[in-house]
Amino acid sequence: MQHEDGQSLLIAATNPAVVAYDAAFGFELAYITEDALHRMYGDNPENIYYYLTVYNEPILQPAEPANVDVEGLLKGLYRYASAPTVEKAAGKAQILASGTAMQWALKAQHLLAQDWGVSADVWSATSWTELRRDAVSAEEWNLLNPDQTARVPYVTRTLRDTSGRWSRCRTSCGLFRT
Repeated sequence: MQHEDGQSLLIAATNPAVVAYDAAFGFELAYITEDALHRMYGDNPENIYYYLTVYNEPILQPAEPANVDVEGLLKGLYRYASAPTVEKAAGKAQILASGTAMQWALKAQHLLAQDWGVSADVWSATSWTELRRDAVSAEEWNLLNPDQTARVPYVTRTLRDTSGRWSRCRTSCGLFRT
């Protein structure tokens, strides 16, 4: 019950030693756990610990997609499901979701295509915290090194070539483009 308030990941993000993930699927947890073991107990152990949200929702776990973007998964964001083909596309959307909200994002992808002719990619945001840390790090480096080539945050590099306009979803599904 401690996760029902949605604050535990926010609190974990305040500790720089915490690497927090909100995985949606079992195969994501496998990659995250492997990374955790390497980073905490490998040849050059880091002084960190992992905070993983694991849910007890009755959700059938899908097979790992072919060619899953493991680097993106560990950085905090990867495209889980490409947009379905829509006959007369009325628009394009980018849906970002994490944890159990992924089930609702996939349902939204289906409904958008079926009922409104909108094709939507669904992205698994495995770690909002890691995405934020990377963006803050890039911003800090850019401020301290104005004469150098600006660093671009991972989330910006990943999403800059997607189509649509960004909006914020009013539920836990994250950001989306319309």
